[in-house]
Amino acid sequence: MGLIRRRAAKPRLATPAVEALGLGKGERVLQFATDATTGDHVVATNWAIAVVSPEGELRWRRPWHEVDTGVWQDETSALTVTWVDGRRPTQWSFGEQQTLLPETLRERVQASVVLSSVLDLGPRRRGRAVIRQDLATRELLSQTVLGPGIRADDPRVMAQVRSVLDDLREQVGLPREE
Repeated sequence: MGLIRRRAAKPRLATPAVEALGLGKGERVLQFATDATTGDHVVATNWAIAVVSPEGELRWRRPWHEVDTGVWQDETSALTVTWVDGRRPTQWSFGEQQTLLPETLRERVQASVVLSSVLDLGPRRRGRAVIRQDLATRELLSQTVLGPGIRADDPRVMAQVRSVLDDLREQVGLPREE
């Protein structure tokens, strides 16, 4: 007869922090971790990433389609998130905590991507055109993420972005943007 192994209980986010999130119908907490520097709780729900203070106040909340990338640095237990709108990246350090937050972040960001295409804008100049889904509303959204030094107002860039986005929008059944 084999031994039954019990897993350690999954830590629960404190009730005030859960209440601060204002979870919508069908929304649930997937993972969380506590920043070792601030004590803030970084929370991944099925619809958004949020930060709740140790006192249970919502600092901010952003839907997954606004996250560009996340990078986990194993040696420092730090997670850095970059944003589609180009705002300054956000970084947290989780010390010795056991957390699946980096994996959850990756899965949720990927879940929001419906279709994407690389923009080749010349030598060493790249970007991405993406159709993403707001996971809360299921609405499809067009996004463009340009590499460093690429100006969105450059007429050649604008023409290529428009062409690629029109193609992507057509593939998912969305009308062209005017």
